[in-house]
Amino acid sequence: MPKFLRIFPILGLTSAAVFGLARTPIYAPLDLNTATTAQLKALPGMGDAYVRRIIEGRPYTAKNQLVTRGVLPQAAYDKISGFVIAKRPHAPLLESNSH
Repeated sequence: MPKFLRIFPILGLTSAAVFGLARTPIYAPLDLNTATTAQLKALPGMGDAYVRRIIEGRPYTAKNQLVTRGVLPQAAYDKISGFVIAKRPHAPLLESNSH
């Protein structure tokens, strides 16, 4: 099976949605901060080295940081930018010392 077809189930797409047969697309972009190795490898043009660099560069606050931090070249980023997002990591809650 071609690599571009393997991404559909990982992204939550059905073949009906991909080929325009569904009324509404069922697609949720991958969060760069939480995506698994398998999910990232399914993206177009992503091999072991790129996936490792993405994971090692976490956390991201914007997906374009893949390029601005030198994690991916622009051409590789252009292939995946429509499939990914970077949710801002939540800051840990600080405990109050008031009694």
